[in-house]
Amino acid sequence: MSQLFTPLQLGNLSLSNRIIIAPMCQYSAEQGKATPWHRIHLGHLSLSGAGLLIIEATAVEPAGRITPQDLGLWNDETEQALAQTIADVKRYATMPLGIQLGHAGRKASTDVPWRGGGFLTPQQGGWQTSAPSALPYSDKDGKPLALSKARIEEIKQAFIDSAIRADRLGFELVEIHAAHGYLLHQFLSPLSNQRDDEYGGSLENRMRLVMEIYHEVRRVFPRDKAVGVRISASDWVEGGWDEAQSIALSKALEEAGCDYIHVSSGGLSPQQQINVGPNYQVPFAAGIKEAVTAMPVIAVGLITEPQQAESILTSGQADAIALARAMLYDPRWPWHAAAALGEKVQAPPQYWRCEPHEVKGLFNV
Repeated sequence: MSQLFTPLQLGNLSLSNRIIIAPMCQYSAEQGKATPWHRIHLGHLSLSGAGLLIIEATAVEPAGRITPQDLGLWNDETEQALAQTIADVKRYATMPLGIQLGHAGRKASTDVPWRGGGFLTPQQGGWQTSAPSALPYSDKDGKPLALSKARIEEIKQAFIDSAIRADRLGFELVEIHAAHGYLLHQFLSPLSNQRDDEYGGSLENRMRLVMEIYHEVRRVFPRDKAVGVRISASDWVEGGWDEAQSIALSKALEEAGCDYIHVSSGGLSPQQQINVGPNYQVPFAAGIKEAVTAMPVIAVGLITEPQQAESILTSGQADAIALARAMLYDPRWPWHAAAALGEKVQAPPQYWRCEPHEVKGLFNV
């Protein structure tokens, strides 16, 4: 049996295989509320045969959105809109659903990518951003406000409130977004965090907010469900957040009972120098997997072929594979991977008759 199609436990959450659909922003919400686009998008991904679907980065407060079109989960209206979508998806799909909760910090208030993604002023529909320190992402952006301790407490509470809403919506997993240059990553990196209080300076201090939010989310999210963290393992900038610090954070999260770590990289600084190619982020996952004892490690980053994914698992570099753009390009990737590796996969009965003649027995009937 292939490793890719063996079951996996993330805490008390059971996955039928090790293919995970990574969060992918759709920039298609209205005032934080899910729209029919989300029903279509999540509907077909939920029928793909993957082991888990984690929906896009979802803002815990309006100021935490990357763009004005970001999905949110900060009040009754955003919860109700998403509830309708999730109810429709769960009516037909058996795949576990997770949600990534995040705050964009200084990378908030930008336009959608297909319009260039530039910073939006308040006059253009944007808003005042905030960050650990008053340092903008780039010289083209507005200067963020350094967060006061009172605002930090408000943001922590926003994560708690959104996690409670996520539980009510029926999500089986919460992923805390501490990657890609957004707020929690900004606290981790010495390039963006130049505070002189208990949230800045030493590695322990820079990790403090991530650890506090993890503990608070874990406290309010039921134990039969999973809580994990996504990190950028490196800023790809000299003097920034790096693999050694990521290993220290991973060990601290494992000791705290974290159910998994999802390992990406980059996004904090426009000065990053990344050599992009197949598996380019997998060595970070492998280094963390060597350092932790039991916490599952998810690898991501230009993993596009079934045998490529299988090799990462069989070589012990990670416990699961996350796909993002590859799933947008081919929403039936898990079906095709099962066919290539001689395995079976879940599919709705409405689709069973599409089984190719050369791979009879592909679907779990």
